[in-house]
Amino acid sequence: MSGKNKLLIVDDNDDIRSTFYEFFNSLGYEVKTAGDGLTALKLLKDKPNFFDCLITDLVMPNISGLGLIAIVKKEFPDIKIIAMTGYGDHPGALASEVKADSVFFKPVELINIENKVSELINPNNDKQ
Repeated sequence: MSGKNKLLIVDDNDDIRSTFYEFFNSLGYEVKTAGDGLTALKLLKDKPNFFDCLITDLVMPNISGLGLIAIVKKEFPDIKIIAMTGYGDHPGALASEVKADSVFFKPVELINIENKVSELINPNNDKQ
C-alpha cells in the first residue's frame, strides 16, 4: 500500500467534524472534512479517485447524507461508505437501502468506526 488512507468526513456539526478529524489524523489518516453533502461532492469531483472512504451523517442541509451516498455509489463506486445517524432506525434503514457499506448510530465510539474503516479499506489486512 502506498501512502496514507484518505478519508472524507461529512457532518453539519462542527464539533463532530473536528473530533473525527483529530482522531483519524492522529492515527495517520489523511482527512478532509465537509459540512454538507454539496461541499463533499465538490471535494470528490475535484479529487476523483483520491478518497478511500466516506464517513457521512445522514441528516444534513443542502444534499442529505442519503443523497450523497446515492451519488457517490454511482459516480465513485470504489469509495467505501460509512453512514452515521442520530435519528433512530428510519435513516439507518434508508442508508442500507442506498447501499452504505456500514451504518452507525450516534453517539458513536470512534474506535469502532476506525475498526470498520480499516476493515473496509484493507479487507485482507487482518488486525492482530
